[in-house]
Amino acid sequence: MSTRLVGGVVMTHGDDDGLRLPPVIAPRQIVIVPILRDRPEDTAVLQYCEELAAEISRSTAFAEPIRAIVDRRPGRAIDKRWTHIKRGVPVVCEVGAREVARADVTLIRRDRIRNGGRIESTTLKRTGLAQTAGALLTDIQAALHAEARTRLLANISSQFETFDELEAWFRDSTDTEAFRGWAQVAWAKPEGAALEAIETKLKALKLTIRNAPLQQASAEGRRCLFSDAPAKEFVLVGRAY
Repeated sequence: MSTRLVGGVVMTHGDDDGLRLPPVIAPRQIVIVPILRDRPEDTAVLQYCEELAAEISRSTAFAEPIRAIVDRRPGRAIDKRWTHIKRGVPVVCEVGAREVARADVTLIRRDRIRNGGRIESTTLKRTGLAQTAGALLTDIQAALHAEARTRLLANISSQFETFDELEAWFRDSTDTEAFRGWAQVAWAKPEGAALEAIETKLKALKLTIRNAPLQQASAEGRRCLFSDAPAKEFVLVGRAY
């Protein structure tokens, strides 16, 4: 694992409110923020939060115990909530005297944080969260993956039959304008001098071969975009930034 992988997670899942961590890799999957007001009921609120965190931690998600904690740090609940939102915690819960009295919990899903211009939260029974926390995290994981995959596929173009078409597609693309995504093209897996010639040709356009997808469609009957030889697979070509 490297900082490049961390950067990939940030770029793939981040939004204008900060990071969104897929639950399977989130160090803290559920954070419970007690709403304390320097009143006698604060003790009951903290005890309620600790018991809730213990109940959730006995459940599992992705074949592991759920990582749930109570944020007992001093400070305003709203400030702590936003710290966890910006850090990408998948589920942020808030519990105050009202929730304790009703045996409720108010939660925010990091993947569905806004409804228009306002923060979207859901109130449910404490027992309900403890019983469904694993399913909730699984749903968030699936939703983030589906969103990322949809965006990825929407940025892959595959209509290219000639190198001239590829060149024209990227001609108006710069580092800051007209993002073109990736071009999926057929090629013959050349080696040695033939491969170096292709790399030089692409370099002149500030393009590189990014990767060969693991899940390949059949290239039977296709011709290599670069050499017109029978194609063996598809590769993705993109702008080198």
